[in-house]
Amino acid sequence: MTESAAQPNRTKHVVIVGGGFAGLHCARKVAANPDVRVTLLDKHNYQQFQPLLYQVASALLSSSNIAFNLRASLLRHPNVDVKLGEVVSVDLNSHTVHTAQGQQYQGDFLVLAAGAQANFFDTPGAVQHTFPLYSLHDAESLRSRILAVVESADADHSLIDKGALNFVIVGAGPTGAEMAGAFADMMEARKRRKLARQAFKDFPMERAQIFLVDAGHAVLGAFSPPAQQYAARMLTQRGVQIRLGTRVTEVGSGHVTLSDGTRIPTHTVIWAGGLKAASLSGSLGIQTGHGGRIDVQPDLSVPGLTGVYALGDFANITGEDGQHLPQLASVAEQSGKWCARNILADVAGKPREPFRYLDKGIMAMIGRNAAVAEVGKHRHELEGAIAFAAWLGVHAALLTAMTAKIEAFMEWAWWYFGGVRDDIILDRSEELQINWNEDTEATAATASQEHAGQDGKS
Repeated sequence: MTESAAQPNRTKHVVIVGGGFAGLHCARKVAANPDVRVTLLDKHNYQQFQPLLYQVASALLSSSNIAFNLRASLLRHPNVDVKLGEVVSVDLNSHTVHTAQGQQYQGDFLVLAAGAQANFFDTPGAVQHTFPLYSLHDAESLRSRILAVVESADADHSLIDKGALNFVIVGAGPTGAEMAGAFADMMEARKRRKLARQAFKDFPMERAQIFLVDAGHAVLGAFSPPAQQYAARMLTQRGVQIRLGTRVTEVGSGHVTLSDGTRIPTHTVIWAGGLKAASLSGSLGIQTGHGGRIDVQPDLSVPGLTGVYALGDFANITGEDGQHLPQLASVAEQSGKWCARNILADVAGKPREPFRYLDKGIMAMIGRNAAVAEVGKHRHELEGAIAFAAWLGVHAALLTAMTAKIEAFMEWAWWYFGGVRDDIILDRSEELQINWNEDTEATAATASQEHAGQDGKS
């Protein structure tokens, strides 16, 4: 099947790859012009709100609170056609994309907003044995693993010595710090409340350990030193063991090894150690920049190509200070809208304008009543309860559906006033199939091989 736009004097056609913040906002704004039609392609039929994935993983929110059907989100735009398919190759010169399902789509303009994936930095075992947190599927899988190890430890307390209740989070940026804080709050609430005791009877929740590991020298490295110190202090008070200046050198099926030689037994390693562009960037046939992302011009177009743009986490967008803008939802949203403006300018025969990012600040929640926020371009700092309230308000406002906003506030209110979810369903029973002796067996096999090699040499 081929969908083309090669006839003269016709409606202009924009093909957008990716239905995340950048792609969705670009589609909405460009579709405001009835003389433009849009084809939006994504391998999922929903947009996911990535900043709240950790709350799905920790069971604070449900999947439906942070995922929104793309077609429903674009119902008011009849000139947008959503197609389900994974784009695997692109002809940048003809603006033609090919999907894994065999379809191809061609347009006058091509927008690449395919998003990001976890960057494991070639860490041995990380791909096989860690749980990244960059998609709804990741969050749901991690939630199931957490519940599976807790259920397994409840059935057999000896598994705690094999790391069943050791949770290692790699990366102390916003995702890692927020996950650590949510984890710690959840564990603390279960220790306190009688309901949790009744649900798990004699379960030794106090033996749970949370490790936050980062090669850098600060929690929330992109924030100011006072905010970093506050975040570290709040996490430490909640029982999180912070290991800074330390890399993960290897991840096994039942342990992680750190650069200082520490070996932590664990079966739940959460990878929040960085992002790189989605795999599509490797098949474009052009040189990519840092993180596998496309270096774009100030107007968000791809150098050397006509009518091709790259946005959001798929692009390296330069800010006013000459540095690349961070991979934030606000950057993706604003770049999507600005790209649409420039496409409409192209359609009207007007000049494009360089992207100007409105820096509204950055924020991170560390736990109940604990958050940090640096508001505005000049980074006015907020900490504690007021930053916590600001975080809730901003993130609720960014949710796409009104029902999601209301439901999220209800869930947050329940959690804030001490509610503990003990009705979480383990809907992936395969997560219980953990070989708790696999790591020990692998170590013994390696030792045996090394011993045999030494005997052969002698």
